[in-house]
Amino acid sequence: MMTREEFGNISNGIRRELVALASRFLKATGGPEEAEDIVQEALLTLWELYDKGYPVQNAKALAIKITKNICVSRYRKRKLETCSLKDDSVVGGPPADDRVEAADNTRIKKAVYGELTKSEAELMVLKTEDNLTLDEIAKETGRPKPSIKVTLSNARKKLREQLKKI
Repeated sequence: MMTREEFGNISNGIRRELVALASRFLKATGGPEEAEDIVQEALLTLWELYDKGYPVQNAKALAIKITKNICVSRYRKRKLETCSLKDDSVVGGPPADDRVEAADNTRIKKAVYGELTKSEAELMVLKTEDNLTLDEIAKETGRPKPSIKVTLSNARKKLREQLKKI
């Protein structure tokens, strides 16, 4: 069984080499702080092996192997992680999710409004999308307000029935 002092001497002797090894692995993706963390984790693993009675014949070789394995493991985890694009701004137009949502809304409206008569669909668009009042709709279409109210009511009734079917 190895004492803490013996392990300290071994780890101090190989620490610099392990940091250099980890730094080379992390050159493209990490900084020196991460290399130190990896070495600390590798030495802790090595100590746990000693503590459990694992027969270590060459501590330096095993420490290098453990360090490499930790570096590879972190690299693989980093490749698997995905980053959110929610906060990224895309130059040249609205965000993609806004365009998809708008396209979905248009497709749904076409499908739902397709069951309405031409007059009902026209009045629904003026009322819901253009946000016109009954007076404004009457002025724009030349139709009387009571007729517009009845047509919109019939259109809403048809839309409710379609939504119940869906």
